[in-house]
Amino acid sequence: MKMFNEILENDLDLEDDEEIEELDLDDESSEYENKNKRCPECLSTNLRTDYSHGEIICKDCGFVIEDEMFDFGPEWRAFDEDQRVKRARTGGVLRYAKLNRGLTTEIDKYDRDIRGGAIQPERRAQLYRLRKLQRRSRMSDSMQRNLSIALPELDRMCACLNIPNTLKEECAIWYRKAVSNGLVRGRSIECVVAAIIYLVTRKHHLPKTLEELEEVSGIKRKDIGRSYRFICRRLKIKMPIATAMDYVPRFASELGLSGRTEAMAIEILKEASKKGVISGKGPTGVAAAAIYLASKLTNDRQTQKRIAEKLSGVTEITIRNRYEELVKALNIKL
Repeated sequence: MKMFNEILENDLDLEDDEEIEELDLDDESSEYENKNKRCPECLSTNLRTDYSHGEIICKDCGFVIEDEMFDFGPEWRAFDEDQRVKRARTGGVLRYAKLNRGLTTEIDKYDRDIRGGAIQPERRAQLYRLRKLQRRSRMSDSMQRNLSIALPELDRMCACLNIPNTLKEECAIWYRKAVSNGLVRGRSIECVVAAIIYLVTRKHHLPKTLEELEEVSGIKRKDIGRSYRFICRRLKIKMPIATAMDYVPRFASELGLSGRTEAMAIEILKEASKKGVISGKGPTGVAAAAIYLASKLTNDRQTQKRIAEKLSGVTEITIRNRYEELVKALNIKL
């Protein structure tokens, strides 16, 4: 009970500190806005703006200088995120994975008015011409035509590889940079898309193997690697390094391992990296061997054959060799 009370007091102290920090931030912003104003009572410039009550208050004498400020916020209230999204009257966010960044309008092909009734024939012909002009305007230049092919391909690859939307948006941004710099000319669109996916996933420590990208895109991994190095060199990007620890969470999820086994595998890799055992070795094979060793230590019952079948680009021989090296270097007795 005494320990619980101490923890509770510490939490209350932290909450008080957070409130003080928030007040300090408000004070800084209000001082910046009220630096040219003075209190009519004490002529002080130490003023504070209270946006919740619509007041400007002198911090020295407490005089309320103004109590009818304009409220520039919305006139509606929202009690959760769904209500806030529904009642907001602003547009959607920019989607770089969409052709026109998600800001375009669409003339549908149903030829119906707002009530669902049929449109007159002369009006229908006009809508047909407008629809055709809209399609042509989207493909006005070579960059738009390239994006119209590449962005759906990017969406397909990311869906097959289970890549989150945030990384997909970043891939779309980098592909747009590559197109604007003329790096896609003379190369396959699928190859450049796969290379950018490989770059972004390695950058965020969620790497995909070249074998996986070869299977999804249909492009040889040698060509993907060549495009990857070319893009990094021309866009002056420092090539991110994929470590074995980056592969452990995904491999553990595919094998259905427990969190204890995953944590044990990461600890094994940390100790091995300190001793320089895994330097120069393939990260996927080292990660698979660490998972196999951790599963034996935690009695998770994983075989080398099952790990090699579940994980692409890893063989039983590689797992066995890396496993023996880890056991010997870390002096682990099973």
